[in-house]
Amino acid sequence: MTANKPGDPTTLNRLYGRTQGRTLRQGQQELLDTLLPALSVPEEGPVTCQALFGREAPLHFEIGMGAGEHLAARADMLPDHAFIGAEPFVNGMVGALGHVRDLGLTNVRLHMGDALEVLARIPDGALSFVYLLHPDPWKKARHAKRRMMNDGPLDMIAAKLKPGGEFRFGTDHPIYLRHALMVMRRHTQQFEWLITGPKDFQTRPGGWTETRYEKKARRLGHEVWYFRFRRR
Repeated sequence: MTANKPGDPTTLNRLYGRTQGRTLRQGQQELLDTLLPALSVPEEGPVTCQALFGREAPLHFEIGMGAGEHLAARADMLPDHAFIGAEPFVNGMVGALGHVRDLGLTNVRLHMGDALEVLARIPDGALSFVYLLHPDPWKKARHAKRRMMNDGPLDMIAAKLKPGGEFRFGTDHPIYLRHALMVMRRHTQQFEWLITGPKDFQTRPGGWTETRYEKKARRLGHEVWYFRFRRR
């Protein structure tokens, strides 16, 4: 079974290739040069709400935030909460910075790089929410160990979530869907699937903002699935 191949994102050194697509316009480059340094998670030391924001608040973490639509919407919706978003791709980070600037968000910090590097420095039990929305499906079986929905990352997410904290996962890829559910069956002592029937994973929950990846999936006629898991 693909999920049992050796290695996962916690042991692989690199999960992505090139980190930049289209050439940046001048305004986009200025966002990277001026706003990102002010919002970046420090490169060393514990990553805590007090250290990042100077206050205590429910702390959210998004793995691979893309262009930041979901993160920015949640941060705007919950101004008393604190948010960290990680994204390795420059063009996605520029999009996220634009949302932060346009909405005037002060409760967001960003990391351009590997999300697991930051997640590992968050104290255990510190997070209220973790989001993994439309991750790269790594379609080929030999690449299954690169999927974020694997035992190592899930153990780390479970450790960082406080009891009662929530892990949200979304995908439109049927292979990834089956893989994810298979892996989650091995983590039932850590996570409780919040579900009463099929509509719960076929309908986007309230407060779950549509991302550009989800919009693209729907334009292509793909079905989209939504999952909510509570830390036991």
